[in-house]
Amino acid sequence: MTAASRQPHRSPLNATQASLLGFLHDGPKTGWELLQDVERGLQRFWNVTTSHVYRELKTLESRGLVRAGATGPRDRRPFTITAAGRRAFRDWIRRTPPHEQIRFPLLVTLWFGKHLDRDTLRGFLAEHEREHRERLALYQEAARHATDEYVEAVVRFGIEYERAVLRWLERLPSGEEH
Repeated sequence: MTAASRQPHRSPLNATQASLLGFLHDGPKTGWELLQDVERGLQRFWNVTTSHVYRELKTLESRGLVRAGATGPRDRRPFTITAAGRRAFRDWIRRTPPHEQIRFPLLVTLWFGKHLDRDTLRGFLAEHEREHRERLALYQEAARHATDEYVEAVVRFGIEYERAVLRWLERLPSGEEH
C-alpha cells in the first residue's frame, strides 16, 4: 500500500471554504469577523450566509485546514489557518475558476412579463433600479478604501456591473403602448 493510498480522500475546496481560508491568511479571525469581511465586499459576488461560514469552519477544522483558538468574549473562537490550509488554498487559487452563471431573478420575471399587469412590472423595475443605485453607491465608497489592486479590480467590476444594469433598466420599454 502506498502512502497516497493510505491518506483519506480529500475533496477539493469549494469556493466558500477557499474564501474563508483566503481571509484567514491575514491572521486569526472569529466566524463573526469572517462574516464582517464577507459583508464588506465579497457578498455581492459570492453568496455566503452565516450558516455557511460556521458549517464550513467546522469542515475546515475537521480536515485540519484551520485550528480553533480558545473561546473569547461572547463565545467567539478565533480560527487560524494551518500549514495544510495554506497548501489547500494555494492549490485552490491556482485552479482555473469555473465560468459564471447569471442568476438574476428579475430576468426570469421579465421573461414571463406578459403575464403581469404593467403597474406591477413597473413597480418591480423601480425597486430594482433603487437597489442597483444603492449598490453602485456602496461600490463607489468601497473603491475609496480598496486594500490592494486586486480588491480594487473586483470593486471596479461591481461599479461597472451596476452601471450596466442601470443603463439596461433605463432602456427597457415603459409598457405604455400595450
